[in-house]
Amino acid sequence: MKIGLYFGSFNPIHIGHLIIANHLAEHSDLDQIWFVVTPHNPHKKKSSLLNNYDRLEMVYRATKDYIKLQPSDIEFNLPQPNYTINTLVYLQEKHPNKTFALIMGEDNLKSFHKWKNYELILQNHHLYVYPRISKEKAETRFDKHKKIHHIDAPIMELSSTFIRNAIKTGKNIKPMLPQPVWEYLDEMNFYR
Repeated sequence: MKIGLYFGSFNPIHIGHLIIANHLAEHSDLDQIWFVVTPHNPHKKKSSLLNNYDRLEMVYRATKDYIKLQPSDIEFNLPQPNYTINTLVYLQEKHPNKTFALIMGEDNLKSFHKWKNYELILQNHHLYVYPRISKEKAETRFDKHKKIHHIDAPIMELSSTFIRNAIKTGKNIKPMLPQPVWEYLDEMNFYR
């Protein structure tokens, strides 16, 4: 079984995340997509994150009706701050019968060479890269790499930051979230 790992803080998960994940589940050779909820990205301020279990709960609620999409708390018990290579090594040991691939936006590919042990990641895993709108279409050293697959997925210009800011200012963002996620946010009074 080939699993695509979609890492993110999912703070909150929104329809853009689901559209990209579902597209990959339906239009690539990936059998499942795991939403890996990251407890703390070394490049982000932790203070802006909801707690790990509330974000996992939102991912669970967003994916429960999609058999190929699964929430994952695999990083919750790994030492923090964590790096992708550590998660991949851990998953491969825990699930030797599965193959793991990374899912990332084009913007992340541009800085992929700065990731810890990126050469080892590329040696052992495929990368599925979805398009992003950017002002400059910069080539990267990885554009022709045999393990990097550029996916013709819908371009989603929606961010969790935009959603959090809109909630804070009292805007209606209900159409941007899966219904169960909106209900949970509303019930818990998050981001207000």
